[in-house]
Amino acid sequence: MLGLGGEALLSPAIHKVGLALALVVGLVSLGLGVLRHGRVGPLVIGGIGLALMAAAIAVGHGLPEAVLTVMGVTLVAFAHIGNLRGHVSR
Repeated sequence: MLGLGGEALLSPAIHKVGLALALVVGLVSLGLGVLRHGRVGPLVIGGIGLALMAAAIAVGHGLPEAVLTVMGVTLVAFAHIGNLRGHVSR
């Protein structure tokens, strides 16, 4: 399958759609976490990560996009871990 669709998977448009979907899912998940346990810290960290991911969409395909995406995803992951800890400690 990858041999047949590899060119499409490497398309910058696929990356933009994936990042846009990740932004929506991340925002909803982090927002629900704040509503569940009231801790704003994960939302702030995740918000910065989501902003970096949004910036990755704006800069275009290449190294800057990759760097911003990895930094943003890392911060969102830490925020999700913070949400899980907040949920468990209740």
